[in-house]
Amino acid sequence: MKAWRVNELGEPRDVLRLEEVVDLVPGPGQLMVRVLAAPANFPDVLLCRGEYQIKPPLPFTPGVELCGEVVALGDGVNRFAVGDRVIGNPSLPGGGFAELAVMEEANTFPAPASLDDAEASALSIGYQTGWFALHRRTQLRPGETLLVHAAAGGVGSAAVQLGKAAGARVIGVVGGPDKAEYCRRLGADLVIDRHTEDIVAAVKDFTGGRGADVVFDPVGGDAYTKSTKCIAFEGRIIVIGFAGGTIPQPALNHALIKNYSIIGLHWGLYKAYNQQAIDDCHVELTRLAAEGAIKPLISERLALAEVADGLGRLGDGTTVGRIVFQP
Repeated sequence: MKAWRVNELGEPRDVLRLEEVVDLVPGPGQLMVRVLAAPANFPDVLLCRGEYQIKPPLPFTPGVELCGEVVALGDGVNRFAVGDRVIGNPSLPGGGFAELAVMEEANTFPAPASLDDAEASALSIGYQTGWFALHRRTQLRPGETLLVHAAAGGVGSAAVQLGKAAGARVIGVVGGPDKAEYCRRLGADLVIDRHTEDIVAAVKDFTGGRGADVVFDPVGGDAYTKSTKCIAFEGRIIVIGFAGGTIPQPALNHALIKNYSIIGLHWGLYKAYNQQAIDDCHVELTRLAAEGAIKPLISERLALAEVADGLGRLGDGTTVGRIVFQP
């Protein structure tokens, strides 16, 4: 089979190679799928660089989520059958940027019938992260204002749609006019271009001076600092990641004086501590997709041969929306 592999760490364009490798075999509790679609995620860029919290042994294939068709079952697998269309997270070091991938049964879910292969492939990490952030960690309420940084990115775009589905007013922060237009298509009530607009002033103006009740921050750095200046009384800042490259050093006295909460989310930990919560979330996401309340908005559908360039552009910050590779 063909698979993109990283033999040494570095930027995706420099280290990814499309190679012919031995076909995989599912072990006990695993299933093998023919990859139908695999989206680009920022963790894939970090994996190539060696900067992700998970560091698979070299060589490895990135691609942390996918939609696939089951072609073989390992011993003990009873939730799925050959021919089923599924989504979820492949087992590294054999990721989704390949013709075949192996998945643990616990990390595999039925693909929603309401979504095509590319859309379904993007329903796992981003939407699970967004749902846990907004419903389990911050308890976003109808009528509240949600501020989403990097709102045209993978997890940010999911948070915009999930915020609207929850009845919130959503402000999306993006960088550039193309991303602003994409964010409007997602349904954001207000879109702020950080390159040309003052985020703090725009949020305060939109909220009548109150500020944002919940801030969804996958960026860190300056985005976090600006969030602390426009957070509402009893507001919640949910820390998702640090795509901006700088980990903030929060002033806890400021959180005390302004009476807001700083909350962290590491979605992957729920696999170890509360798998049932992930299963329940998938049921809810499937329901929302069937109702049309959420739908991954795919901006580029690319061939497997374009993985290195697509991930490179994602790492450069020049992509708009979700990129999905379809072997």
